[in-house]
Amino acid sequence: MVIILKRKVVNIIMKHDVSATANAAATVIGLIYLVCRVAVWLAPDLSMTITQSWFHNIDITQLPTPTSNTGTFVLGLATATAGAWFVGYAFALTYNWFLKKK
Repeated sequence: MVIILKRKVVNIIMKHDVSATANAAATVIGLIYLVCRVAVWLAPDLSMTITQSWFHNIDITQLPTPTSNTGTFVLGLATATAGAWFVGYAFALTYNWFLKKK
């Protein structure tokens, strides 16, 4: 971001707040996980088609069909959210480190 004050150009370097970035990443992934879970419940065939397209058309119909229950839902939500939090934290630290190198 560049701000001009009294005909003087001032560069402002915007750092990431590490915790805020990590929290935002975890929140977004948690919401995506919830939407995905609802989509699988409402439209399982469409969900299977999308998943297959993401894995380069590997025939995933041959895999055993997992049973879905509250325990696996909570475990998936917790691990996806925690993983995203760590990625957001690492991203912000790395981003700020590169800013210092400029």
